[in-house]
Amino acid sequence: MAYSKERRKDIYERTSGYCHLCRKKLSFSNYGKRGFKGNWEVEHSVPRAKGGTDRLNNLYAACIDCNREKKTTSTRTARRWNGRSRAPLSRDARESARDNNTLSHGAAGATIGGLLGGPFGAMLGGVLGAIVGNNKDPDD
Repeated sequence: MAYSKERRKDIYERTSGYCHLCRKKLSFSNYGKRGFKGNWEVEHSVPRAKGGTDRLNNLYAACIDCNREKKTTSTRTARRWNGRSRAPLSRDARESARDNNTLSHGAAGATIGGLLGGPFGAMLGGVLGAIVGNNKDPDD
């Protein structure tokens, strides 16, 4: 099926431009260009052969090799082949998760620091916890 540039952009951005099966970085401009670095195509999470639709919630960006290897296998199985259990987060979801990590790690650090080192320990623990939380990859 042919997809408009806008539709491909929506699909590509769902996973921040990563293959939803192996997490390889994809190049938006290399859509359908086999043999080019970062090549990709639209992958149906539930294959059309098994009743899948062309609705956005069933469409993901996948590198051509992963998509062709997957065939009509389930997405869950194909992700497991690559040691993954879920798709990469979209940019908005990634930023939200990173913010939540920063807040929760900062609060935990402040609590532990306060218990071990009083007010200064709480401040230092909060800062260190926030740094750790902000650097944690939400996709892992």
